[in-house]
Amino acid sequence: MPATSRRDFLRQAGGGLGALALASLLAQESQAAGKKTIHSLAPKKPHHEIRAKSVIWLFMDGGPSHIDMFDPKPALTKYAGKPLPSSFKKPQTAMGVTANTPLLASSRKFKQYGDSGHWISDLCPELTRHADDICLLQGCQSEGLTHVNAVCQMNTCSQIAGRPSLGSWAMYGLGSENADLPGYVVLTDYATDPPGGNQNWNSGFMPATYQGTRLATGKTPILYANAPSGVSDDQQRGKIDFINSLSKRFAEKRRGDDRLDAHIASYELAFRMQSSAPEVADLSDETPATLAMYGMENETTQRNARNCLLARRLVERGVRFVQLYMGSGTQWDAHANLDTNHEANCAETDKPIAALLTDLKRRGLLDSTLVVWGGEFGRTPMSESGNGRDHNPFGFTTWMAGGGVKPGFRFGATDEIGLWATDGFAHVRDLHTTILHLMGINEEALTFLHDGRDERASVIGGKVLNEIFV
Repeated sequence: MPATSRRDFLRQAGGGLGALALASLLAQESQAAGKKTIHSLAPKKPHHEIRAKSVIWLFMDGGPSHIDMFDPKPALTKYAGKPLPSSFKKPQTAMGVTANTPLLASSRKFKQYGDSGHWISDLCPELTRHADDICLLQGCQSEGLTHVNAVCQMNTCSQIAGRPSLGSWAMYGLGSENADLPGYVVLTDYATDPPGGNQNWNSGFMPATYQGTRLATGKTPILYANAPSGVSDDQQRGKIDFINSLSKRFAEKRRGDDRLDAHIASYELAFRMQSSAPEVADLSDETPATLAMYGMENETTQRNARNCLLARRLVERGVRFVQLYMGSGTQWDAHANLDTNHEANCAETDKPIAALLTDLKRRGLLDSTLVVWGGEFGRTPMSESGNGRDHNPFGFTTWMAGGGVKPGFRFGATDEIGLWATDGFAHVRDLHTTILHLMGINEEALTFLHDGRDERASVIGGKVLNEIFV
């Protein structure tokens, strides 16, 4: 209908412009939805040379004390029993009172090991053999004061749940090398969830396909991997096809809900895993010497020995990202009786971790596998309950080995009492950015459109720690 006045013309033109804008928005939304449902796990081209084909993250649940393991502080003996000197900035601590409690000296015995001269305490006698393999990052920082927030931040770069985990970003950026196994696997030594539960390996706003797959504890980590008795492969295939056809029909009416696509993909993966998964979990082909090296025959080390051995077997088969939670039952959260707590946790983890490094190295896998050790934070030099330590996100130690990092290298430092990082600062964002870089991913270039914003793994940007690279 032609306009009869200027007012009619503007009204009709405005409606037309609005329609154009709406059409543009709908096109963008359709495109975004299309991108969202295209979440193939096929291998993708990296941004640059890959140094670490796989990552094994050894997560010490609860916060191990750097002061008592890798970062000796003689000044603590000098100031023991005295309040924090006024020359040190007073922190806000998780318990709220420990900023005003006396300093606590470490009772551990430290020695320097290897050509690197790394200081390692008597809590880790087995790891000392690998002093020249590990790279100590001693200026690590985060903001999380409580376990739930800090564990979430260490996994997702955010204290608030809902963002993709680092393993999910790796899967999104690189895909999987093995179509018959999950590309991102989570193992826990106890059935207990780490603080925050599965938000720590969730895919957040990304398609659910990229989330981590948690395996069960015990001798059968992959449940129901075998087909039911009397069911042939053809029958099982027909069952899966029928279920998937129902899921696809249901999904047609709910476009954009990626959970349905992930549901279909999970059934397909489960079917393929029925032949590949039992072989991975079956340790009968490992030599008695290898099983003994990991500590499989010892009840104290058995849980972590199995998980560390499974981690090696998984990366051998092309699994991209494996995360082991260690201490989910006893935790490293030593607010009291730190020596007793850490002795128990190290008794469970030291031998399996050292064995993992030995095994990867002798099989030629350490160069292409990045091993990361650390917790959500360290612990304070101030005392709690007389013989414990509070949470310390202000300066703590993480170590890495293999995967392109300098062996026997030390980067960063804390002050003379181990409270604040003073050099070689490595925030959680920097750790994630560096790990992705070693995996061949440029963190700035890897984005995911969510609510109109190109999201990144580090949230607001992290720096690559080039100083630690070979």
